[in-house]
Amino acid sequence: MKQPIVAIMYDFDKTLCTKDMQEYAFIPALGMSSSMFWGEVNAMTDSEEMDNILAYMYKMVEKAKEKKVTITRDTFREMGSKVEYFDGVKTWFERINAYAEKIGVRVEHYIVSSGIKEIIEGTEIAHFFKKIYACEFMYDYTGSIQWPKFAVNYTAKTQFLFRINKGVLTIDSKSADKLNRFTPENERRVPFRNMIYIGDGLTDVPCMKLVKSNGGQSIAVFDQEKGKDAAEALKKAERVNFITAADYGPGSDMEIIVQAILKKIQAVEEMQSY
Repeated sequence: MKQPIVAIMYDFDKTLCTKDMQEYAFIPALGMSSSMFWGEVNAMTDSEEMDNILAYMYKMVEKAKEKKVTITRDTFREMGSKVEYFDGVKTWFERINAYAEKIGVRVEHYIVSSGIKEIIEGTEIAHFFKKIYACEFMYDYTGSIQWPKFAVNYTAKTQFLFRINKGVLTIDSKSADKLNRFTPENERRVPFRNMIYIGDGLTDVPCMKLVKSNGGQSIAVFDQEKGKDAAEALKKAERVNFITAADYGPGSDMEIIVQAILKKIQAVEEMQSY
């Protein structure tokens, strides 16, 4: 039997790390509180009827210039080292990979985030991901952030699921044709039934629903200190298959759920091989 590939796709902020990634180092470098920064972002979103992701990226450029704080690719990557994770995240990927290998499944991990790609690239877990899809900036002649280059809002996230599904992972001038061309289900690299999407809330709903509706599994996580009302609402609305605390440690509900999904995928793939 051909070894099935399973794609586990993660949001980042409040899914793997404990808060929005800008709040660990970028916003403090501006001398602002998180509430002040996000308040300005939301005010611009409302007054300009602007995409919220573009608004926060614009504000990052504007505030860095206003406060005379130089932000380069290297600065962002250094900020990535300040990110704090939920319990068990640092050992999660190796444990899940080992379990998958034991039962005859190959797991690939992906990030699909509205956060900043360079910050994620600077984290100590970045090397576990086959691909990181997130927002990016253009940089000026000094190497400082200049303008939003690539914005990943809530509905735009879904294109990356199709990229993973069809194996069109690289974003370039030729990929659009490959991505939009009809591909029979049995020729797709990672069927939706072999996908797991893990996110924390309403911003992940388009991806959660897409995966769940096509036979995959969606999981909503919640911070135990803040309660699970939002996750329970997603489960009640049938947006997700499971809800669980954002605890990725050995023996956690998350580990038990994902291992069960992997076993199911392996069994289905084995039956279909006959």
